[in-house]
Amino acid sequence: MIALAAASLAVPATAAASTGGAGLTPTHHKSHRAHSSRSPVSAVPVTQPGNTTVTATGNGVTVQARRSALLRRRLTFSGTAPGDAGKTIEIERNGHQTLWQWSPTVSTTVQPGGAFSVTWNTNHIGRFSIRAVLETSLAQPAATTEAMPVTVYLPSVASWYKLYGHGTACGVKLTRHTLGVANKTLPCGEDVGLYYHGRTMIVPVIDRGPYVKGRRYDLTYATAKALGTVSAGVATIGAVSLPTAP
Repeated sequence: MIALAAASLAVPATAAASTGGAGLTPTHHKSHRAHSSRSPVSAVPVTQPGNTTVTATGNGVTVQARRSALLRRRLTFSGTAPGDAGKTIEIERNGHQTLWQWSPTVSTTVQPGGAFSVTWNTNHIGRFSIRAVLETSLAQPAATTEAMPVTVYLPSVASWYKLYGHGTACGVKLTRHTLGVANKTLPCGEDVGLYYHGRTMIVPVIDRGPYVKGRRYDLTYATAKALGTVSAGVATIGAVSLPTAP
């Protein structure tokens, strides 16, 4: 199992509750209102399990892996290709990082009995479609499985805040139910995938910040509560931007 080690930094939980993680300041919200027509991003917080296994099949080949991984950690792909011992299995990925094209990721050989297993030392973040491609003869097209989703997250230090009633830099009015994150560079409205202690969720960028050294994201209170980081105050989570295909 790929585990995310959440690190609570040297910030008391009681201090975080009174300051909201101190990632933003009220004066910051008076600038940049280019998206002032946006409605509040409020919804029932929904998280999904991130440590589950995904599977893809096709043309007699089956491959499986964990749904979530962290950058620079090991992600193992295993499966079967009965009757194809000695042939090469190529694991390919498709996503923003590969310009939405299928790209070789890692390869291995099918063992006697039809099983295979190969590990990718994750060197790119993103939400990827993954498939296995079995080497065939020149006279036949490659045998390819269906695609399955795998997300690789960047370990990121995140705080949380709750400046209710204030408008954000992306034009959203904060309430206790607003879902979203603040980031200094990602476009307003872009989805961000979050991962913490086996939970995952996707929320939009709604603000700018945090402006505390070493922190990459500020979560709204509703987001932090759903993800489970409120008591930590400041924690190391997995995070990745999720731009859509053109």
